[in-house]
Amino acid sequence: MSQLGNVLRSLVFYVVFYVGTAGYVLVALALLPFGRGALQRVVLGWSRFHRRCTRWILGIRLVVEGELPSSRVLVAMKHESFFEAIDLPSLLPMPAIIAKAELLRIPLWGRAGELYGLIGVERDQGARALRTMLTQARAVIDAGRLMAIFPEGTRVPSGRRVPLGSGFAGLYKMLRLPVVPIALDSGRLYHRTWKRPGLITVRVGEPIPAGLPREELEARVLEAINVLNHPSSPA
Repeated sequence: MSQLGNVLRSLVFYVVFYVGTAGYVLVALALLPFGRGALQRVVLGWSRFHRRCTRWILGIRLVVEGELPSSRVLVAMKHESFFEAIDLPSLLPMPAIIAKAELLRIPLWGRAGELYGLIGVERDQGARALRTMLTQARAVIDAGRLMAIFPEGTRVPSGRRVPLGSGFAGLYKMLRLPVVPIALDSGRLYHRTWKRPGLITVRVGEPIPAGLPREELEARVLEAINVLNHPSSPA
């Protein structure tokens, strides 16, 4: 596909997806008084809408290798682009997601995020932030949902490997949950202004048991989420 074709596809995608997103946001805000269940259905619909847009407009297909988890685990996922952040509710059964706390301070949107199951973390508050996050996480687990976290703490370009964020090991230790690592390679196609058609692979790693020492945990997670690393390519 030529660069001109990528530009045209991307422009159509931006118009269709963001106009559609505005509609989903309005519906979500209107349903705030009706509680968590109604809001979660809207979020799932929005996530599936995004996947259809990437498939039929951008020409990006998704393949999953391995068995996806369903409940009471901590999912540690590679983070290369916004694709996986939006796709998570389609990929996993309504996961609670650990996110930057500033997202939850957005008027109205933040309330919607809380109802869905976003768990905000204040990166500059250390142990205090971890305690707050732990309380919210335990409530999610008690409700039978799984949790998802991007343990690198930020988007990392395809082909690069960075240390895991400091809060991940603490969360693992206190929740006492097994970890399911998930690798993916979305950055080659989606982490750019002009997106490219192709195949995104999601590879589910072997579960990592609870109770491991921090060094072993981090080494195993880091290796598992980077198994699909590709050399970086120009934007």
